[in-house]
Amino acid sequence: MGESVAGRLFSVLDAFEGGGPPVLRLTDIAARTGLPAPTALRLVRELVAWGGLERGADGGYRLGLRLRVLGAAAPCPRGLLDAALPALRALGARTGGHADLAVLSGPSADAVLCLVGGDRPPPHATAYGKVLLAAPPAELPRHTRHTVVSPGVLAGQLARVRAAGLAVCAEEFRLGEVSVAVPLRGGGGGGTVGALGVTVSTGVPLDRVVAAVRAAAARVRPPEPSP
Repeated sequence: MGESVAGRLFSVLDAFEGGGPPVLRLTDIAARTGLPAPTALRLVRELVAWGGLERGADGGYRLGLRLRVLGAAAPCPRGLLDAALPALRALGARTGGHADLAVLSGPSADAVLCLVGGDRPPPHATAYGKVLLAAPPAELPRHTRHTVVSPGVLAGQLARVRAAGLAVCAEEFRLGEVSVAVPLRGGGGGGTVGALGVTVSTGVPLDRVVAAVRAAAARVRPPEPSP
């Protein structure tokens, strides 16, 4: 008996496992799953319509926001995620990028950056982390030739990010990617409760991306803390 439809759908999602590239072309998905290209295309379209995959402006596919929310492993407060979800969807659609909400777990010395779907990229090499970090982490591993690994340089960046309320991180975590993020403030003008932003391909006009990120963050009303 042939593989079930559900099994084929799962195989498409499994194609994104294993630490490979986060964006796959249809030909990559077909090759990794062993499915005929027409079958892979039909399944990919169904997953895009449901929200399990997102199609970028370059024609590549990556895991979608709905799937990442369902599988969320990050300690993101549920109320904050609910408040930000409409803005995240709009931001992804407006920029063609990968919109995310992030929180920081642990002190700066050994901070763990947690994105909506459970991803945990290095905080020092992403815009999200630079919005949330109070000080450079104890370790600054290099991920690309652009990664800032000097504590002094990073401390200066963090101060400028706090002053501007904006972080732009170009190819520090992965080549070909730029992340842009801004802080989300607690109710009543309180402290930073998270970072909202998007990852786009290098070469996308950043002025428009920055405007889109700021507009998305302005739509989010974080819940009041419990008494």
